[in-house]
Amino acid sequence: MRIRDGFPGQRLRVLPATVVRAVSDAGPTSRLMVTDAGYFPHAANHGRVRRRGAIGTIVIVSAAGRGWCRTPGGLHRIGAAEALVIPAGVPHEYWADDDAPWTIWWMHVRGHDAGEFERDLARHAGPDDVAVVEVHDLVRVVADLERVVDALEADETYPSLLRCAGAAWSVLAQIGADAAAGSPSRGEPVRAAQEYLRTHLDAVIEVAALARRFGLSTSHFSARFRAATGGGVVEYLKRLRMARACELLITTELPIADIARSVGYPDPFYFSRQFRSVHSCSPSDFRRGIHERER
Repeated sequence: MRIRDGFPGQRLRVLPATVVRAVSDAGPTSRLMVTDAGYFPHAANHGRVRRRGAIGTIVIVSAAGRGWCRTPGGLHRIGAAEALVIPAGVPHEYWADDDAPWTIWWMHVRGHDAGEFERDLARHAGPDDVAVVEVHDLVRVVADLERVVDALEADETYPSLLRCAGAAWSVLAQIGADAAAGSPSRGEPVRAAQEYLRTHLDAVIEVAALARRFGLSTSHFSARFRAATGGGVVEYLKRLRMARACELLITTELPIADIARSVGYPDPFYFSRQFRSVHSCSPSDFRRGIHERER
């Protein structure tokens, strides 16, 4: 027989409906609000059935063990360091694995931002009615979920609920980013390439050579890079270079030509054109504006 809660060492908080109504009409909590949250360690025989789904988005992060979720879209396995996201209104049943019961941190969230998170996740996680996402930094996600539970346990005042919403937004952002980036092993060549670009701003970069460096064909590497970053290698590198150029313009008195060379542009006039395309002003105007604001 499956049980909803009651596990040794668990933590569980559910907001009263009156509080939910009071804080859901205005302010940041109208965009994102946590209504339920908890921690179930080694939750043997845990399970829930919601034939009409839940009012809000359900996020369950498995810190250890395994679990399962059945929806109209099929059966889904949730392993350690994976997040299960069930959109509002999706009928579902989930349960802990009999042989290796999961240890989970979980929350239910509502509001406009929760809906936006669901829609964005669907674009990256596939067409299923739920998403199972590999969590890249489990320690950080669990720490934020613990902050969610801490805030709900403190009290039901607006400051606590606002802190709770902030921690929840961080959880959603991390899961969304992990879904967009793909699995750590699949995304490793892209992350390695990003680090290479960050540390070689003054180098001549060719996409084909970069792809060979990380063992991929040009087309495959370009597709992976675009999926992970939302743009191509050339545009990504240009923005890295312009960010470094801004830092040098703000913190040093180096001539524009020296800054241009340090970020990979031997021709200062071409550098200026590229800078203007990103910042809508010349490097000189950018520096002048910074100095004027400091007076």
